[in-house]
Amino acid sequence: MVTTDIFREMALSFPGTEEAPHFDRAAFKVIKKRTFATLHEPSHTANIKLNEVDQSVFCEFDAKAVYPVPNKWGLQGWTTFELGKVPRELLLDALNTAYNDVVKKK
Repeated sequence: MVTTDIFREMALSFPGTEEAPHFDRAAFKVIKKRTFATLHEPSHTANIKLNEVDQSVFCEFDAKAVYPVPNKWGLQGWTTFELGKVPRELLLDALNTAYNDVVKKK
């Protein structure tokens, strides 16, 4: 099971990543670039920014554990991961995908 502390550690392991408050969440962003993930500790969930194709692939894991954020943010690729229901490797892969998308954008 992935705890919020483990998620935070994974998100911060990417080069040039910083944590900052974002409303009721912690945001993880590439310095001087965009946010690629947020963490909501009370609900043990994380939202990760994916492109449309990657979002559909990750959601195939389990629709009750990985699903688009249920509003316009979900249509933009923001995807909820329930930390207690997904393996560490899947979360790390999703974080890596999101991080690389942010780093590649100009």
